[in-house]
Amino acid sequence: MKIRISTALLITLAAILAGGKFPANAQNEKVDMPLKSVPTFSTAKIARQGHFYVGGKWVGGAGKEEMRGAMYVEVWVPKVVRYKYPIVFVQSGGGQTNVALLMTPDGRPGWAYDFVNNGYTVYMLDLPGYGRSAYVPGVDGDLLPPRTGSLMEEVWSSGRPPATPESTWPQWTKHTQWPGDGPTKGKMGDPIFDYYAKTDTQTPTAADLPKVAADDIAELLDLIGKPVILLLHSGVAPSGWNAADMRPKLVKGVIAAEPVAPPIEEAERGRSGPGRLWGLSNFPLRYDPPVSDPAELHPVRQEKADGPDLIPCWVQQEPAHKLANLEGIPVLNVAGEASYHHPYSHCTAKWLNQAGVKTTYVNLEDVGLPGNGHQMMSEKNSAGIAKYFMGWLEKNVR
Repeated sequence: MKIRISTALLITLAAILAGGKFPANAQNEKVDMPLKSVPTFSTAKIARQGHFYVGGKWVGGAGKEEMRGAMYVEVWVPKVVRYKYPIVFVQSGGGQTNVALLMTPDGRPGWAYDFVNNGYTVYMLDLPGYGRSAYVPGVDGDLLPPRTGSLMEEVWSSGRPPATPESTWPQWTKHTQWPGDGPTKGKMGDPIFDYYAKTDTQTPTAADLPKVAADDIAELLDLIGKPVILLLHSGVAPSGWNAADMRPKLVKGVIAAEPVAPPIEEAERGRSGPGRLWGLSNFPLRYDPPVSDPAELHPVRQEKADGPDLIPCWVQQEPAHKLANLEGIPVLNVAGEASYHHPYSHCTAKWLNQAGVKTTYVNLEDVGLPGNGHQMMSEKNSAGIAKYFMGWLEKNVR
C-alpha cells in the first residue's frame, strides 16, 4: 500500500510539473516572476565568440599588490561578415551594464544581436570598475548605489513627473516608447519596470577611471588591429572620445547616442558647475593650435539657444581650435525626443562641428523614431533605432 501511494504521488507530481500547474493552495500565492519563460535567442548567425581582458596593472605596496584597471571584453563574429568595420560598444555607464545590449526588459534581442545578425562583428565592454571588470576598494573610489525606484521612474521611463521645477525638462511628456502597457507602465510594481530595475548596479567614483578606460579601449583597438566604429552612449562616452583621439587611424566612424553632455558645464536635470572642460572629456584632447590648459579654448556661452526648449550651448571663441585627431572621423550624434538629454544633446554636435569634426545631429523623431527616452536600446523601437544607425553607417562610413 505504501508503495502504491508513493507511486501515485510521484505520478501526480510529474503531471503537475509537466503541465505547469500547482495545487490550489500554491495557486493562491503571489509569485513575482515577470518572465513568462526562459528568454533565449538564436545564435545561428554567430560563428565565433571571445571573452578576454585588456589593460590593467599592479597597484599597491609589496605583498599587497592588486590588479587594477583591467577591462572585460566580449566579441561576437558573424558567420557572414558583411561589414569590414566592427562595432565597439562603449556603453554601460551610470549603473547600467551591457545586459542592455543583450536583451530588452520586455524580452527582445538587444542591439548586439541586431548588429551581429546583420553582419557586423561586435565588441562589448565592461569598463574598469564595472560589471565583470574588477572594482578595487580604496583605489577605484566609493561605490554609488543603484538608483532609487522613484528616480528611475523619472529619468528612464517617465513613470512620474520630474521631482522639482529645477530637475524637469520640457520634453518628458512625449515619452511613448518605454515597454509595457496598462496603468502601471513605467512604474514600480510593473513587471517590466521591476525587471529593468534589477539590472541597475553600483557605480565607482574614482576621478581617473574614465582615463583608465580610455587607455584600455585604445589597447583593445591596437589588438583588433583594424579600423572600427565606436558606438558611444551616456556617461562612459568621454572614454570613447579620448580613445578615438589616441588612435584616430583605428576609428572609422562614431555613433554618439546621447553621450554625456554638454561641453564645459553640467546641465543634466538642473545641475550646474564645470564638466567636460576639454569639450568632450575632462581629460586632454589634441587641439590645433595646441592647448595645454582647457581654459585656452576660451569657451563662451551662446546668448540665445538654437531653438525652443533647448539650452544655450558653450562654444569656443573664434577662431576655434580644431580637434586635430578627430577631424577625419564622421560622427552621428542623436537624441531621443523625450530624453532628459534632449535640451542639450545638440551642444555636442555644435562643439564638434566648430572644431572641424563633420558631425550630423539628428533628433530621432525627425527620422520616424518618436517618443524615446535616454535608454533607447531598451525601448519598444530599439531595433528600429539600430536599423537607422546601420543605414547611416552604410551611407557615411566607407
